[in-house]
Amino acid sequence: MNVHEQRYNSLRRLVDNRLRSLVKQGRPKEVTDACRYVLSAGGKRVRSTLVLLSCEAVGGNIRDAVDASAAIELMHNFTLVHDDIMDNAASRRGRPTVHTKWNVNNALLVGDVLLGLAYQRVLKTDSKKLRRILEVFTQGLLDVCEGQALDLEFEHRSNVTLEEYFEMIEKKTGHLISTSTELGGLIGDGTEDQIASLRKFGRYLGRAFQLQDDLLDVVADEEQFGKTIGGDIVEGKKTFLLLESLERANGKDRAALMRMMNRRAAEPLRTKAEREHEVKAVTTIYSSTGAIEAARRKIQHDTMQAGAALKSLPKSQARESLLWFAEMLLKRNS
Repeated sequence: MNVHEQRYNSLRRLVDNRLRSLVKQGRPKEVTDACRYVLSAGGKRVRSTLVLLSCEAVGGNIRDAVDASAAIELMHNFTLVHDDIMDNAASRRGRPTVHTKWNVNNALLVGDVLLGLAYQRVLKTDSKKLRRILEVFTQGLLDVCEGQALDLEFEHRSNVTLEEYFEMIEKKTGHLISTSTELGGLIGDGTEDQIASLRKFGRYLGRAFQLQDDLLDVVADEEQFGKTIGGDIVEGKKTFLLLESLERANGKDRAALMRMMNRRAAEPLRTKAEREHEVKAVTTIYSSTGAIEAARRKIQHDTMQAGAALKSLPKSQARESLLWFAEMLLKRNS
């Protein structure tokens, strides 16, 4: 384990400890139990770690950013709980989703509570830039909601372009990650140029992160991934792989992809065997058209662009940890 991994694990424990302290057992029991359930699921704590490292990379003290790092993690989990309802997802991180374990109404309330706790935490940040911090935090929330709305809209359209896809993922995933790096820079009292560099780093990293998610949905080990492989295919998600394959495919392969998209609305309930057959067939097309390899190249490119954005920051262990973190996310399998 290298120094950067040790540092990452230390920061993740710091965030986990803060999150555990936020929701006490109490009434209403179902909601508090479900909130504790969500926050106990662990995870990579990508966004919260980025807040802390970004703060430190501009010369700040990470202790000043712990509340904001918890806030961004709470906001992220709010989006996951509500997204799982909209996606009708049965599992998250290898465990039943909140609406599956409890019910939809309870899950909606849990998401609302998590968002309320997020604002309660960010307001605890001791900074002369608190108003701007709140503005950035709120814009991040609006962007991720707009991105999710676009994602839902795309499910019912067969003419989504790659340009529209990138707009959607930058809002749904990229902006929350760039919000994290920008918040860290603000709390650390970085210069405007440093904050802009961190924002750019987060933007490219967020795009690479979502592309990696698209890729893992078809190539990952299901147990390690924590979600059903091929879920995006079954749900008719307009991912990079699908849109890139549609641009490259012709003949029967293109016809098969179009049938898959059109069939989802007409026959949403299919047997497990049919779903597994469809996932295998579509994944084969993704591979044969070169879309999978194109996704890998795009992830590598965006990760390199993210790293280049950090060159204007002063050399420090925190800056090197941000670079290591980006590479680690690129190589993840879950």
